[in-house]
Amino acid sequence: MTDLLDGTLAVPVGKPRYEGANIRTWIGFKHFMYLSEEGVLEYFRSKGVGPEKLYHAYGLGLEFVDHSVSLPATLGIDDAVTAVVEPGRPKPGHGVPFKVKLTVERDGEAVTVCSGKVRVALVTLKDVPAAEPVPAFLEPYTVPEAAALADVAGEQAREADAADVAGVLAPADSNAFLWSWRIPYFYCRFSDRMQHSGYVRAMEEVVDRFLDARGISVRTMLVERGWIPVVSRARVHLLADALMEETLHTVLNVQEIIKDVMYTASFDCYVHRDGKLVRTATGSIMHGYAVSRGEKAGSLAEFDDTTRAALLGGRA
Repeated sequence: MTDLLDGTLAVPVGKPRYEGANIRTWIGFKHFMYLSEEGVLEYFRSKGVGPEKLYHAYGLGLEFVDHSVSLPATLGIDDAVTAVVEPGRPKPGHGVPFKVKLTVERDGEAVTVCSGKVRVALVTLKDVPAAEPVPAFLEPYTVPEAAALADVAGEQAREADAADVAGVLAPADSNAFLWSWRIPYFYCRFSDRMQHSGYVRAMEEVVDRFLDARGISVRTMLVERGWIPVVSRARVHLLADALMEETLHTVLNVQEIIKDVMYTASFDCYVHRDGKLVRTATGSIMHGYAVSRGEKAGSLAEFDDTTRAALLGGRA
């Protein structure tokens, strides 16, 4: 019998996609997460149960349900990345845990550019017929849906009228920023539900929209101050399914400013069903800026009063 969580895998996962080089030739945070996903997929393939085999043979969907990253170094568009995937100790009902480290070679040494934790669940797909029974070594990680995982058990839907979603999620006296949008098919997986990387994209976009709405858009800071956006940490955790073409209500809320060089923000996503707001994902991001010109080039930018007020919605 195969042991799914046996041994560490070090595997090349290629170079980051050109799409991620948005500021000069540095790669944005979501592509670190994409490369970490690739490492985990290679781990499953090395065990003979890649996502295609899981889908067609057993009617299972490999679902990334929780992914957090810390980014201690930059990643460039021409860097060749190796993923080191180490299985963790599983807890009953929590899925398959991994630690993932991304490394690149610089000056003959391996440099860690990303350290992260990834959790995967194998979801039973109702409309996909299984050609074979699910093997015993996969059964402990199989669930009917993301909402059935043990760490989601206490999640409660919120009563709300459809017309009052904005008032509930982003009341006027809060610092919350709300963006409501239709889930497109190309953010989905298994023909019906939003995938983890779709939420990662949404996190990047809601931050961009928030900064623009507060008068400190990415372009504004680049042109006027030479400040380059930097993300040092990010996490996205799935709580329930959001379905293709549903409206996803995405809320960003800046929580605190750290030493005037970084800010942390919460990220929450909801769908409105049957008079209730169901939270489908949560997460967080730590964001700041690097100075790109002048005598302080390369250092973290210090927020001034204007920046602090914009991030905190005028609050002290």
